[in-house]
Amino acid sequence: MTEASIRNKPGMASVKDMPLLQDGPPPGGFAPVRYARRIPNKGPSAIAIFLTAFGAFSWGMYQVGVGNKIRRGIKEEKYAARRAILPMLQAEEDERFVKEWKKYLEEEARIMKDVPGWKVGENVYNSGKWMPPATGELRPDVW
Repeated sequence: MTEASIRNKPGMASVKDMPLLQDGPPPGGFAPVRYARRIPNKGPSAIAIFLTAFGAFSWGMYQVGVGNKIRRGIKEEKYAARRAILPMLQAEEDERFVKEWKKYLEEEARIMKDVPGWKVGENVYNSGKWMPPATGELRPDVW
């Protein structure tokens, strides 16, 4: 809307001659503004939240204990099975060692046949104790 249509006159006029058009509040006024702190009084109480969290934690720890018992039983079963077959495995290893030791002594006798005073299989360290080899093979270089 232009000034001329408002005044019904062409041209400029003083602002004081113009009708007053101003925004105002709606009829009946604005709704009151809530400025007070209002905390809702709904939901569980602090003690209810604490007890629920404590219950959940307790149940979880109980489940951990149950899992530990199951895991411990499985572990014990595995160790019992290993203890049960250990004598058989040791016997197999002893048999393999004796065969390999005989081959070793034959090889030593063949190599040292020209050395006077050499006793095949005698310990060169003279410690008086027999010690099995640290590795599983007597002659790793022959293979």
